[in-house]
Amino acid sequence: MSLDPLSLAALAACVFFAGVVDALAGGGGIITLPAYLAVGLPPALLLGTNKLASAIGTVASAARFWRQLRIPVRPFLPVLAASWLGSLAGARLVLHLDPAWLRPMVLVALPLLAAATYARPVWGETDASASLPPAALRNRSLGVGAAVGAYDGFFGPGTGTFFALALSRLCGYSLLGATARAKLLNLVSNVSALAAFLLAGRVDWRLGALMGVVSVAGHSVGAHLALRRGGAAIRPAIALVCSALFVKLLLDMRALAGSP
Repeated sequence: MSLDPLSLAALAACVFFAGVVDALAGGGGIITLPAYLAVGLPPALLLGTNKLASAIGTVASAARFWRQLRIPVRPFLPVLAASWLGSLAGARLVLHLDPAWLRPMVLVALPLLAAATYARPVWGETDASASLPPAALRNRSLGVGAAVGAYDGFFGPGTGTFFALALSRLCGYSLLGATARAKLLNLVSNVSALAAFLLAGRVDWRLGALMGVVSVAGHSVGAHLALRRGGAAIRPAIALVCSALFVKLLLDMRALAGSP
């Protein structure tokens, strides 16, 4: 697909901003998907092209987080596996249930999650995971990986945000540490979905790779902000993503209610 310079610049600006937001809080797709549609990308190529660019950008932020924070990868591998299996189970569930029933539940949860990021006493500033017994931390992490992974496969919106919040609240990680781990979980999910789109020929390689470079720049800026300011940068980003996702789902429900 070829774009005129103005459309390409506008799309790049959206993808860059989405990368910053995605690195901080997840939810970049809320920005990029409408942007791709606005410049005329065929709907059949929309999700695959977005996944390609997003996966490339997520590699950059995940690598920077894990390198700077020196998070050991091996203990987290079972959580990645649980997330992947949960995602597969969620995708299978779509074959038997309509995901639309989940929208009202997510709509109720989103304002609560946005408010929870500023709840007192302030949480997520320091890492309290060491205070949990090792077995409890392992089981909670596996539960978060499987549950949010299943949500991703079944429904999807806001997965990265939910990963970060759940890992921080339930497993005791700081918001920064939880965000770093959420990036790796998101990357596994993105790559699995991307593989399916590639096999189906549903990716605009040229546009996706180009926007992937832009996404790397955005993710790098977002990761830098998170590493420098910690929860002070992550909290407002999470609240922003939850609010934007709330509006999007509300509009989706109204559109479905008005359709014949």
